[in-house]
Amino acid sequence: MNDDRYRILTVGSAKDEKFLRKPVPEIDLRSGKEGTLGRKEMAELLRKMRKTMKAARGVGLSANQVGLPYRLFVAEVPNAQGEPKFYAVANPVLEKMSGRKLLEEGCLSVPGVYGNVERATEVSLRGLDRNGRPLRIKAWGLLAHVFQHEVDHLNGKLFTDKAKDLRKVPESERLSERKQAGL
Repeated sequence: MNDDRYRILTVGSAKDEKFLRKPVPEIDLRSGKEGTLGRKEMAELLRKMRKTMKAARGVGLSANQVGLPYRLFVAEVPNAQGEPKFYAVANPVLEKMSGRKLLEEGCLSVPGVYGNVERATEVSLRGLDRNGRPLRIKAWGLLAHVFQHEVDHLNGKLFTDKAKDLRKVPESERLSERKQAGL
């Protein structure tokens, strides 16, 4: 694999699944403190995670999905104008959640499997930005759905734990659907 991207852990490997199912501890982003991620390391980590996510045609990726024990995720979802908006959140915590909707969900760590998952339609997420500064994001629709999926990953949960109507879809069929939809 290109060393500019990470390998995505999958449930097809017992070792990978064991890692994916372990909750991830918070990370310290204060520069200069031993055992922390500095700005340079964080920038490189986020660049590689984003590249990995995009190459896999995903909309979100948590650090533990690529074997890193960091409470951190990236996501890229179109904004109201249809422009891609990139998010990187460390130590995310879901706060206010309202509404419920059943939506189809898949996961890069559970390839070829899809199911319907009931999630909140609106959430408030707090955490830290790439520089360790506090942030708070109000999200709805797909973005709220993605935030909940990624926080679940960081808590050691997979979408298959919550999904109804799990089904396997051949990758070629799913990719052609995504290409036709412009995703």
